[in-house]
Amino acid sequence: MSAGRIEKRFAKLKHEGRAGLITFTMMGDPDIETSFEILKGLPAAGADLIEIGAAFTDPMADGPVIQVAGQRALKAGITLTKTLDLVRRFRATDQETPLILMGYYNPIYIYGPTRFIKDALTAGLDGVIVVDLPPEEDEELCIPAIDAGLCFIRLATPTTDDRRLPAVLAHTTGFVYYVSITGITGAAGAQTTSTADAIKRLRRHTSLPLAVGFGIKTPDDAAKVARVADAAVVGSALVSALASSLDGAARRSGATVEAVLGLVRDLAAGVRAARKEVVG
Repeated sequence: MSAGRIEKRFAKLKHEGRAGLITFTMMGDPDIETSFEILKGLPAAGADLIEIGAAFTDPMADGPVIQVAGQRALKAGITLTKTLDLVRRFRATDQETPLILMGYYNPIYIYGPTRFIKDALTAGLDGVIVVDLPPEEDEELCIPAIDAGLCFIRLATPTTDDRRLPAVLAHTTGFVYYVSITGITGAAGAQTTSTADAIKRLRRHTSLPLAVGFGIKTPDDAAKVARVADAAVVGSALVSALASSLDGAARRSGATVEAVLGLVRDLAAGVRAARKEVVG
């Protein structure tokens, strides 16, 4: 079952004694083929798990960098159907790297939740993160997804207190995504001390792997998170690297793919060295 890829990957990371690197890129940005070329290159560059962004017209949880990426992707003609097509193409050559779709409920609702779950699993998707679907709406997508074998990954934040956590974690599978800052994506950097405290608190409530994201921009940032969490998630920094490589008409340049994959290699090196430094 496809949901097993996430569990297997975290078990492998644990066996290797290190944290993982989870990357986020927007499908269709700056065009569909370039986004696929980047997606295909991420595992070799060091991504252990991959989040793929599903573009949406009203991305309320995203900062300006990812909002603009979504606009570029929509302009390039990306849809949820075409995003699942990219997953299918990825699976033609990679059956091991976990793929998680991150986005909003509206496109899934329009697609049809039951149809989406079936098509997502057939394409080779392993999990979903739906940022605007709270636990109170679990019957909409979360529970049917889990029952079908598609992981439903929930966000926890600094404002998710001990009274709220059981509801957040009740139907979470795969891993828990801890948002280390209060605010939108691409905002200020994570504070390592407070993140470590938050990880300890979360571990009292769940045995699932804990990934930390938002505000991780550099290999050093990623290494700091990798010392205390099971994975570091990097999104806005990669999307910014891509945006900086585009030409004046927001089209790919000769540097675009390498701008993203080169940063992933640097981030992966930081993550992989993090616990060795502690041991040393």
